[in-house]
Parts: sequence; structure tokens; C-alpha cells
Amino acid sequence: MSKKTTAAKRAPRTKATPEYAAVIYERLLAHYPNAHCALDFRNPFQLLIATILSAQCTDKRVNMVTPALFAKYPTPEALAAAKPEELEEIIKSAGFFRTKAKNLIGMAAAVAGLHGSRVPDAMDALVDLPGVGRKTANVILGNAYDKNEGVVVDTHVSRVTQRLGLTKQTDPVKIEQDLVKLFPRESWTMLSHLFIEHGRQICDARRPKCEICFLNDLCPSSRV
Repeated sequence: MSKKTTAAKRAPRTKATPEYAAVIYERLLAHYPNAHCALDFRNPFQLLIATILSAQCTDKRVNMVTPALFAKYPTPEALAAAKPEELEEIIKSAGFFRTKAKNLIGMAAAVAGLHGSRVPDAMDALVDLPGVGRKTANVILGNAYDKNEGVVVDTHVSRVTQRLGLTKQTDPVKIEQDLVKLFPRESWTMLSHLFIEHGRQICDARRPKCEICFLNDLCPSSRV
């Protein structure tokens, strides 16, 4: 059987339907049962700091930076009072350190002054904080407060979901809108962890390992 014929027979199974999405989810969960947030944190405030730092930076690098940062600025009040140049020196290796330092100080001041030093657990309040967009808010709500308000869409999630035929969109907000229609709310937080893990281990950006992928019989982008 030719590859063209195989692809043609496979195509009907790749429609973005809840049934197709359910099979994808079940296989991902079976393969990555321990998938979780890769950022190290002990409370919502620490996770918010780490997530802001993770923009254009690897989680591994962020986890190298945050221990010293958390120790020096353990509370919103302490971080709000930080000297920018001292904070910048600590987070310098995470990239875009001046902008991130400004956002961290502004975020901490808002949390301390407007929210009683408690990181808010509502989308509207979170996205009003300096340096916090919908993606960051979804990370906090899902991983710190166990609230499934949306799906975190990073580069891995974007790439994997497009290749799997779950979305044709390239804008993260539109990708999220497609995904929440396909997957049940209770799976949204875990869903992003699963796609991220798959993107790191198998569905690589440059050279996806389709030959060992447990989704290659379903994936419309499979090379095997």
C-alpha cells in the first residue's frame, strides 16, 4: 500500500471532533501519567513569579533562578520593595531581565496593595496584574488553584495540536478556543501538560520522532 493511499484512509479519522480528541487524550494520559507543571513552586505567589520569568525562557533555566529569588523576596511586600538593579542581577540569565524585573515589582505591588497579599484566583483580576496575560493566568488558575478556566497554549501546545489536526489556528487565543470546544473542562489543565510533554519527548519542532510516536496511526502529519 502506498503512503498516499495510507494517508487517504487515515484522513477521515483526523477530523477535529470530541471523539477524536478523546482518543488523543486517553493515549497521551496513558503514556505520560505523571505529566505536571515543570516550574518549581510552593505557593501561588512563587508560581506567578516563575511563570512571568518563563516568557522566552526554558523552565529549566527558570528553576535555576528562582531559589535565590524566592529566598530574597519571600512575600509580595518584599518583592514590591526590591531595588530594580538587585532584582535584575538575580534574574539576568532568564532573559529580558529589565522588563521582567519591572513586571515582577509591579505585580508584587498590585498583589500586596490591591489583593491583601494573596494572588487572585479569578481570570479578570489576574490579567490586570503587570506582566500577566491569559496564558500566565491559566497557569496560575490551573496549577495553583485547581481551576480549569482555559488551556495553556505555549509553543509546544501550538505545534502539537496543529500537527494532530485539532486546530488550524496559529494564534494562541484562537487555538485555546478550539481546544476548549473539543475537550471536557476537567481535563484542560492536564491537557496542556500532556501536549507539552509530548512536544518535548517526541513531537520535536525540527525533527518529530514519528517512527516511535504512539499517535502516528491517527496523526495527519505523521511521516510514517
